This record gives sequence, structure tokens and C-alpha cells, in this order.
Amino acid sequence: MRGVAYAPMSTPTVAVGAICIHEDRMLLIRRGREPSIGRWSLPGGRVETRELLADALVREVKEETGLDIEVGDLAGILEVPGEVHYVILDHFATVIGPSEPVAGDDAIEARWVPLDEVVGLDLTPRFLETLRGWGVLPEA
Repeated sequence: MRGVAYAPMSTPTVAVGAICIHEDRMLLIRRGREPSIGRWSLPGGRVETRELLADALVREVKEETGLDIEVGDLAGILEVPGEVHYVILDHFATVIGPSEPVAGDDAIEARWVPLDEVVGLDLTPRFLETLRGWGVLPEA
């Protein structure tokens, strides 16, 4: 379009997140790095070059929580434009084997949070609205 200046945008970065719910508790991590350092979110992260989405999710959850998962269906896609433009594909996942998380990689903390307590945490932007919109968490 003539006469309109557009700010350069970064190439979108593809990321994945795991929605693990067991016995009315959700697996969450508290972020140890930007973006949103110190806030609670789903375990997950960037997809590496030539890595399949499911493989990236298994790797990221293992790195951040020490847990093994089986990847299920896609729950939804969240786009987060900004200095880094993220396209996040969140999947349902099931923890297999021992299920006590231990924070690792870029997570300060990892734990199972009762679903009714998730709303009271300092969550990453749009976390609550997104998971409510997908029917994962109940409306207020």
C-alpha cells in the first residue's frame, strides 16, 4: 500500500504447550526466563529446526518438569505478536510414569495446581482467557 509505513515484524516463532490435567489438577511451570519471567504457564517452548511438534512438546515438558508425556489432540492455537512473534500450538497431553514434577531448564518451579486455584496465580498474558475459550477451564 502506498504511503503506509509498516514496522518490520520478526518471522513467527513456532512453539508448543502441554495441557496436562490429572485428578482435577493442571501441570504448570513458573517461568524462569523472559517473556513473562516469574509468571505461571503451561510447560512447553520453541520448536527446533526439523523437529516435529509432538517431539518438541515431549522434549520441552521433560526439560521443564522431568516428566514424560504422551501427546494428544490439538487444543488450540494462540498467536502472540510482539518483539518476538510467537505462534503457540497447545496440545492436550497425558503424563506417563511417575508424575511428581521437578523444575528444570528455564522453569523456576513446576507443580500440579488444583483447577480451582489456577485463576489465583500470576499467569502469563491471555492464559486464563485462552484456556477458558477452549473449554479447558470453567468460566468465572
